[in-house]
Amino acid sequence: MCIRDRNNTFQVQNEFKLVNWVSLGLLSINRAVVYLFLAAILTVVTMVWVADRMQMRPNRVQTAVEALFSLMRDNITRGNMSDSLAAKWFPYLGALFLFIWYSNLIGYLPLPTNSEQKFNLFGAHIPSFALYAATANISVPLILALVTFIAFNWEGVRAHGAIGYVKSLIPAGVSGAILVLVAPLEIVSTFMRLISLTVRLFANILAGHMIILFMAGGLAVILGASWLGWFTMPVGIAVYLFELGLIATLQAFIFATLSAIYLGTAVSQH
Repeated sequence: MCIRDRNNTFQVQNEFKLVNWVSLGLLSINRAVVYLFLAAILTVVTMVWVADRMQMRPNRVQTAVEALFSLMRDNITRGNMSDSLAAKWFPYLGALFLFIWYSNLIGYLPLPTNSEQKFNLFGAHIPSFALYAATANISVPLILALVTFIAFNWEGVRAHGAIGYVKSLIPAGVSGAILVLVAPLEIVSTFMRLISLTVRLFANILAGHMIILFMAGGLAVILGASWLGWFTMPVGIAVYLFELGLIATLQAFIFATLSAIYLGTAVSQH
């Protein structure tokens, strides 16, 4: 294969490019905004549905819903903080888990959102189908992480006071000269939680989508070798099923669980 056979017009990054459909200044609407709205609607509908339709004799749907509720209440929330704090923060942590979960799942559904490439359907120019996840845009995980960051620091200051909260960040038994070294590290590590929450979700979802894109045909297009698609497509399908079946849920669970851990440790003494 010669280097001139490569397709230089296909740019992988364009698959994640955001094109404003409605320009409203800071509130412009693009496909990321639409995906966030869909995830928010599904989150609200789920929580309202669960609250209004619990029965004494559960059917199969309710059994599945109760398993999900138990996961959010017992594993994510109560497992990482006191019962009183869990009762206070369960609505946030439950909504956080569902919102990220739905955002991830929607990202693996092919939807007509690629407005740069359209197809003709009975005279109408329809955006082509594409895989896109709002959580693959770093601004979304960053805002969610920032909300958690503000929440656990506010809870820590509320429980200990400003000075007491800073002191609680220092491990027990640390004093003297070593305190000068440990204290800045502990403060920096608190801010690193913001970065770790953001990057973990963003990087995993983005990497998964890029692998699917490459294996499902992107690599063959770039190299100009159509025969390569016969070998990469099965890998792309396997990665797609793995991401949809495990990673979408796992990343939502990890984000919500870490948020609960940070809230729980913020009110502890050390």
